[in-house]
Amino acid sequence: MRQFLQNITRRKSGTALLADYELDDNIQGTNLVRTLRLKDLVSFGIAAIIGAGIFSTIGNASAAGGPGVSLLFIFTAIACGFSALCYAQFASSIPVSGSAYTYAYASFGELVAWIIGWDLLMEYAIGNIAVAISWSDYFTAVLLGVGMGMPEYLTMDFLSASRGFDEATKLLAQGQALSDLPSGIQQAYLAWQNAPAIGSIKLVADIPALAITVLITYLVYIGIKESKRTANLLVLLKLIVILLVITVGAFYVNTDNWSPFAPNGISGILKGVSAVFFAYIGFDAISTTAEECENPQRDLPRAMILALVICTTLYVILALVLTGMVPFNELAVGDPLAYVFSRVNLDAMAGIVAVSAIVAMASVLLVFQYGQPRIWMSMSRDGLLPKIFSSIHPKHKTPWFATIVTGFVVAVPALFMNLTEVTDLTSIGTLFAFVLVCGGILVMEEKQKQVETLHKGFRVPYINAKYTLPLLMIGLLALLYIYNGEAMSGFLSTEGGWEEFQHKLPLLGFVVIAAIMTVLSFTRNLSLIPVLGLLTNLYLMTELGITNWSRFLGWLALGLVLYFAYGYRNSKLKKHEL
Repeated sequence: MRQFLQNITRRKSGTALLADYELDDNIQGTNLVRTLRLKDLVSFGIAAIIGAGIFSTIGNASAAGGPGVSLLFIFTAIACGFSALCYAQFASSIPVSGSAYTYAYASFGELVAWIIGWDLLMEYAIGNIAVAISWSDYFTAVLLGVGMGMPEYLTMDFLSASRGFDEATKLLAQGQALSDLPSGIQQAYLAWQNAPAIGSIKLVADIPALAITVLITYLVYIGIKESKRTANLLVLLKLIVILLVITVGAFYVNTDNWSPFAPNGISGILKGVSAVFFAYIGFDAISTTAEECENPQRDLPRAMILALVICTTLYVILALVLTGMVPFNELAVGDPLAYVFSRVNLDAMAGIVAVSAIVAMASVLLVFQYGQPRIWMSMSRDGLLPKIFSSIHPKHKTPWFATIVTGFVVAVPALFMNLTEVTDLTSIGTLFAFVLVCGGILVMEEKQKQVETLHKGFRVPYINAKYTLPLLMIGLLALLYIYNGEAMSGFLSTEGGWEEFQHKLPLLGFVVIAAIMTVLSFTRNLSLIPVLGLLTNLYLMTELGITNWSRFLGWLALGLVLYFAYGYRNSKLKKHEL
């Protein structure tokens, strides 16, 4: 048993990771030229962050929380800020590819590294599915605007059409006219009603989402990458469009739409957690550029924080403008920025936004579709996946097999999956990665000898959590009791049996871990910032519901089966120990 535990917790030391980086110059993506400066890193971060989140999921978040969702953007940015500092310490200390997977290998060991690698595969794949779906929404809107509309059943996913049809049928039975229903429900009704069928199975699929995924995968396969200058131009285009939306939209804001500010209360605002957090998942992409930074120790931390501050400011203002232009309950659409201008009869602006969104989201899809095969490749090079995943194409110099697999993993679900379903899964996977990265910093701080072997670089500022965290916890409990005592009483209630209790499990788990971290902070003088990063991200995970937790845990369970069936036996670390 002891040997088994030693095997699954074997760590790849910082020295070994750096040696791999220095010696493995025949692998595409390593030993890259260090040309990225602070402005380039900030631009890269904005390019990764401003994508489907701001052009699409901000609508669902605003529909659930009203204008108050702007506060959720701020809270989520703070949680991301804690994580960004932890990412920065790892990235500047271990300037190699692999992101959170590599960091976990150095801090927690092989099993946790596998888990986070497997989690990242889900995060990248499902995130790209969401981007592909959002791209499709804007693309079809542009086609419709120029009189080239496609049938609804070829531009909508199966789940949205089915659910929208059921909801529309109920409303029509109550006497409402189809033309009075929200546009999203109208389209879903028409898609389901007009779709051809094989027996009882309706043939509804998002063909544009499939098409853009195939195209981007092909570009990644043959090795086309955006240059630094092109990336900066794309960011400039995105910022110009968003500032244009804010400036023009401000003239059409009706402040009556901001009252009530939180129409569905705190619970309504928190329903937007997955959608809001999805808007931020790109910031950790900055950490993957460590090998290309001129000065990663100095510039990576600054770039992450600057990108977060810039994007948060834009998100908050944009959320207020959108909810001011139209009633919040109309924003549950796939293309909210274009929709609000159509709603106020500014079709030209709606067209500009839609065209810009097509370019912006295609670039995001390219960035992350390029990154995901590199995770497969890193895991394969460590022996945790078959060698073919790290096979490099002799002509294109890309991980060709991993790229093809990535294309299938994204393209097929994009045909049928719902945007809300995939953003929820992406968010829980990303939050889990952030929790482990923050936890990894705490582990590394406990292993001072390990830290000394790494290159000295940026360190998370040390603030002793011994007294600060207990005082914060006491203060939060007091505020909850004063302002939300009824919810606390309901949480402690055992009424409703298992059906009600199972939904409390994530929050109950958070309470237990928060109590443990408070005790450890007091007894071991832990660093406050990574502790707060761990707890805030873990709390955000609890807001994603038991259904998403079940799917997420099921995905991890599948990953564990694969690890023990293949990775455990074929790990290069294990072979080196023999």
